[in-house]
Amino acid sequence: MATTSNAASETIIRQQKALLGSLPFADTQDFDDATRGLVARRQPNAVTAEDGTVLWDNDTYSFLEGDAPETVNPSLWRQSKLAAIDGLFEVVPGIYQVRGMDLSNTSFIEGDEGVVVIDTLLSAETGKAALELYRQHRGDRPIKAIVYTHSHVDHFGGVKGFVTQEEVDGGSVKIFAPEGFVEHAVSENVYAGTAMGRRAGYMYGAALARGPQGQVGGGLGQTVSVGTVTLIAPTDIVTTTGHEETVDGVRMIFQMAPDTEAPSEMLIYLPGFKALCAAEDATHNFHNLLTLRGAVVRDPHGWSQYLTETIDMFGDDVEVVFASHHWPTWDNDRVVEFLATQRDLYAYVHDQTLRMINKGLTGPEIAEEIQLPPSLENAWSAKGYYGSISHNVKAIYQRYLGWFDGNPASLWEHTPVEQSIRYVEFMGGADAVVTKARDSFDAGDYRWVAQVLNHVVFSEPGHAGAKALLADTYEQLGYGAENGTWRNWYLSGTTELRGGQFGTPTETTAPDVIAQLTPAMLFDAIAIQVDGPSAWNERLSIDVVLTDVDERYRLRLANGVLTYSAHSQKDPADAILSTTKRSLPALALGGLSAEGLADAGIALTGDESVLARLAAVLDPGDKNFAIVTPD
Repeated sequence: MATTSNAASETIIRQQKALLGSLPFADTQDFDDATRGLVARRQPNAVTAEDGTVLWDNDTYSFLEGDAPETVNPSLWRQSKLAAIDGLFEVVPGIYQVRGMDLSNTSFIEGDEGVVVIDTLLSAETGKAALELYRQHRGDRPIKAIVYTHSHVDHFGGVKGFVTQEEVDGGSVKIFAPEGFVEHAVSENVYAGTAMGRRAGYMYGAALARGPQGQVGGGLGQTVSVGTVTLIAPTDIVTTTGHEETVDGVRMIFQMAPDTEAPSEMLIYLPGFKALCAAEDATHNFHNLLTLRGAVVRDPHGWSQYLTETIDMFGDDVEVVFASHHWPTWDNDRVVEFLATQRDLYAYVHDQTLRMINKGLTGPEIAEEIQLPPSLENAWSAKGYYGSISHNVKAIYQRYLGWFDGNPASLWEHTPVEQSIRYVEFMGGADAVVTKARDSFDAGDYRWVAQVLNHVVFSEPGHAGAKALLADTYEQLGYGAENGTWRNWYLSGTTELRGGQFGTPTETTAPDVIAQLTPAMLFDAIAIQVDGPSAWNERLSIDVVLTDVDERYRLRLANGVLTYSAHSQKDPADAILSTTKRSLPALALGGLSAEGLADAGIALTGDESVLARLAAVLDPGDKNFAIVTPD
């Protein structure tokens, strides 16, 4: 989707120059670490599907050279240069990482004969390419185990690029994951998956051209691949800190860290290498406490405590820390300092936010007032490239107090459209607002321009002048953003205002993910699609019989809600579906037609019309819903 970009304004140029003088750009240690141990690069570093579709191309970031242009925050430019460094790297003899092959990293721990893989990237295609790069230079070692550090798709989605379901079923490959992994991995990508996928397109700048006036990276990594998401369920669930496993001579000590960067997460210490895999709990930026695509708010207090536990458990011996994103840190003193800086960052922002909450400040007010101590403000690993101080503070406020700021005026606000109609009328009409907003734009007050023009666009979506100036405003805000996802979000808004919607480029509700839904989760996934008002007068019941596990569920639609129970029922159901537990997800994948279910091996007895009646009241999500316009 091509749109014409503008130059950086004088306001943004002054901001970028001021930033250059306020941060320690002379410190190049990260560049030394990010290039240390390079074995080989994959050239060209592009991955394509069988039909030629480009699924990943890190070479599109070759423009990231030299000093930052005026259209990119120089701090974000520095981070993007680091994150774009790709190849196979030796962390220490016996531990190798492939970086720059997806948003995340994959790590190879060599054992007596084979290799243990930690995290598998997002797509099977990029995972396969990473494995090929490793084997090209380290030999055709068999995979003995895979470890999923946590339940986010960029850490398990590429698993079938490494191993097959048959290898795992046959027992030749173990898969380790933290407690709750399957539930959280599946539910996050299904329950609100449509909305998250649409918003993720903004967050990662999926429709933006790569370049100084477009997408330069996402802070945590460059962007996400768009290949096939896969999932193989774990064979071994880790539940306790201190639990040990040895696979092919590789000794692993696990540390549980639930409700940190993911609801289900764990770190791994490898004593034979004096190496710590920090999963995603210690990376070279301030992480999200509430990701812009949407998720459950994370716990920064618990996060900081787990990092204290990490230091206490492994700090005396560890000589290198590597993670599922970014580059490693070596030498005991530097490793402990890095972990402590990350720990203090999460603890400080949590504690100071609560201090100000208890003084009566609201989330936006705290976001403007909070200041990091100089030791954290000047630490490159604490910069808000992915989780900004601003939106993380608001996430903490949300975690403790929710959406309501305590002001009665916030209790019963109008919808955005109705608010906008009234605001614009009060301000003298759309044309008058645009005229005044142009003066504010020329003065560099972009935050205000965005607020007022958003009202015009929501009250009069066809107002060309408002849309054009709002697009220009978001563009300048994007140019100035230090946070990679903020930049992408602003510039994606610019793209849609100028060229129309680009939809959802990457979908995580893949068949492999759906296949891991438990019966209860599957029924929940169907229930949240019921259009309540359309179903008010509908009453029906369906029994689902799982023949291989001797389970029976009663689904009941009444009062506009679909409920389910595993308790025995007195009255017969209107229809009965009989199938195996493995085939049950066809209800979600194949729809509710009798023919589709029969093709999936699901037998139907009773009133066939029940399926059509249920299907008639389902209202699936819209993966192309509007974001910067009302519709």
